[in-house]
Amino acid sequence: MFSADFVEKHWLGEEIDINRFSVLGGAFTRGSLEADARRTDLQGWTCDDFNVLGSWRQGWFKARLPANRPAIMRHQAFGGFGFSAAIKAAIAAAGEYRFSRPAAALHLRSGDIVYGTYRSRLEFGEKVIPAPLARQIVSKLASKGLATLLIGQDRAMLDYLKSETGALLSEDFGVNEFTDQTSRAFFEMGLMARCRQIYAGSSVFATIASVMGNVPVFRTKALFNQGRTAHIILEELRIREADYRPMEAAFGYQRAFCLLENRISPARARGILEKALALDLENRVYILKIVASHFREKNYAAGEAMLRAFMTREFDASGKIPTGIMQLLISRSWRGLVMSGDFGLYLAAARAGCAYAAACAAHILHAALGRTEAALAMAALSLKADPGNKLFQENEFVIRSGTSAKSSQA
Repeated sequence: MFSADFVEKHWLGEEIDINRFSVLGGAFTRGSLEADARRTDLQGWTCDDFNVLGSWRQGWFKARLPANRPAIMRHQAFGGFGFSAAIKAAIAAAGEYRFSRPAAALHLRSGDIVYGTYRSRLEFGEKVIPAPLARQIVSKLASKGLATLLIGQDRAMLDYLKSETGALLSEDFGVNEFTDQTSRAFFEMGLMARCRQIYAGSSVFATIASVMGNVPVFRTKALFNQGRTAHIILEELRIREADYRPMEAAFGYQRAFCLLENRISPARARGILEKALALDLENRVYILKIVASHFREKNYAAGEAMLRAFMTREFDASGKIPTGIMQLLISRSWRGLVMSGDFGLYLAAARAGCAYAAACAAHILHAALGRTEAALAMAALSLKADPGNKLFQENEFVIRSGTSAKSSQA
């Protein structure tokens, strides 16, 4: 990606002598940085937590700059990179094109958030603009006098959307002349950089394009509020679900659910989730949320039956506790426990006599909340309901063994 001269100037090698670097952490000031810079024995700084740069992004440094100065600085910094000849050629080729009218770029990423394991982790959904929303985005941008350049990973989907909306694709501007994937990517980012605006999820690809062209990036909330966004997705899928790949349609339902979850009835939420599950039968998060919707209505029998079926199937297949669905229930992200809003529902179902909900509640209490004694009490509820159940026996054993291990370590 980079030129030999640029690498020679900046590459520090596979290993560095950490004693030659000061650590950038905690509170720091211009004075402390200048003091470090005067030391002849230091090469620079190391930093493993970019949150420490908050004072520069949000404090006195940013406050003393004109409103658009940080973006200009990033744009200028990008221009200082020494790219290889192939990358320079791709960027230059993109710069040669002119759109026939003002354009906005729409980045439709998919990848593992739509097709891979992250589709079961609801906290990543905002990184992706659902394909079923694209038609209305193109229409909205057209009403603002803007053509739309579609950039994405799913070529078939992009071709479909072009045929339906008249949007532009990178193929219209010669991307197929580049066989190397990195060069293709920089060509497409270069085209996005020629647009007046970029619409994307939290995409590094879109961010680089923004920096290349000093172009603003917007989320779709700049066009539609949450309720309107969900309505558009659901209406598009009601009419044209068969036009989308199953996983793309399922992700559309998932995003609509996430946008509406706390604003609609459990029954309506369940209807959306069941459509998603029908398209993506292996996605356990839909099971957990459907079960939670039943528990929210205090329809414990329906939720327990569904939970029992999936937990039993997983345990019979692997013999392992926690099962996959139990692990997903306590999954974590940088924001915390992803499913924590449903914990109370599973605990309430357990107290209402649901043995499989009690097994899940025991796992929540033990592995997520660190309340081991309460977890053992919940596990005992499962065993009391069905003493011969091997899943319940193993769950109680795992919790008790964890307690014993901690006690012996202490």
